Amino acid sequence: MSEWQRPLKKLWLLAEQRTYRFRFNSLKSFVSLVLVGAVLSVALAACTGGSENNTSTANPVASPVAANKPNVELTLVSFAVTKAAHEAIIPKFVEKWKQEHNQTVTFKQSYGGSGSQTRAVIDGLEADVVHLALALDTQKIEKAGLIQPGWEKELPNDGIVSKSVAAIITRPGNPKGIKTWADLAKDDVKVITADPKTSGIARWNFLALWNSVIKTGGDEAKATEFVTKVYGNVPILTKDAREATDAFAKQGQGDALINYENEVILAQQKGEKLDYVIPSVNISIDNPIAVVDQNVDKHGNREVAEGFVKFLYTPEAQEEFVKLGFRPVDEKVAQTKEVTDKFPKVDTLGTVQDLGGWATIDKKFFADGGVFDQIQAKNKR
Repeated sequence: MSEWQRPLKKLWLLAEQRTYRFRFNSLKSFVSLVLVGAVLSVALAACTGGSENNTSTANPVASPVAANKPNVELTLVSFAVTKAAHEAIIPKFVEKWKQEHNQTVTFKQSYGGSGSQTRAVIDGLEADVVHLALALDTQKIEKAGLIQPGWEKELPNDGIVSKSVAAIITRPGNPKGIKTWADLAKDDVKVITADPKTSGIARWNFLALWNSVIKTGGDEAKATEFVTKVYGNVPILTKDAREATDAFAKQGQGDALINYENEVILAQQKGEKLDYVIPSVNISIDNPIAVVDQNVDKHGNREVAEGFVKFLYTPEAQEEFVKLGFRPVDEKVAQTKEVTDKFPKVDTLGTVQDLGGWATIDKKFFADGGVFDQIQAKNKR
């Protein structure tokens, strides 16, 4: 018996003695005795209960371990020059998703020209995520009913996940002294570029030339005159950017090649020695990402597809794009020393929105009978 229980025991004995002494001779004594007993019982029960609570040990409840989820597969369809970046980013996403969701993700990947990839998806290539060279291609997939309208508003930066600018590649030592877009209109300069009617990158090249006039105070008449002169210096329009690069690098055609800045940087990383300039008046070459709604709903992998797209906007993924020559869309990454040292400053940067958006641009410049066809007619091409 513990020390605190002994006084209570004595009170019980005293109560019993009083019971026998008075033998319940009066109702008053009986009631008093009952009340004393009740109070003592409550007190003893309370003390005893407190003792149990203080000495008992709660049984630990084991945290449930999340069950392994079934493996899931994503199909990524992208334009060719993003391959190296995605091959570096995908393992990071797979590891992160496994840690956070206890689920293994595998990828099928397809890379090629943005236009051909767009047609393949529309024709039945069941992409879950598309990363294309220009929003116009993504809009074509939307019009085919595979992507829901408003996709760009569901993502940061209007769906743009990687970007670049236009570069002018010259012969070693830049013998023609090419420094600006205006130099491409000189009579003795031959320019290599692809056909904007068939190539996504060639459309960006055309817009870079047009933008260089508009952004420096020229009107559309001046822009048309300048772009006509440049395309008059193009000996042959190749079908796509790869053929244009081969014509310049392997076949020795032309004095200058217009291409993506990131393509130039990637080529240098592979050991190619290239001289190039980044004109200070330039166009923002914006590459969108989108979830293909019809396909992810069919495959039941929307959560993972959206998770992957979201991951591409993180600093970790953006830094991988930077390593492969893309300019980051994340502002914090853009302000790092690595980025400011890596990419030449562009003083005046035009955008697709400045020119009315892709629907307007496509109809105005690249549709049959549009500005580009008119320019080619003037050059008798």
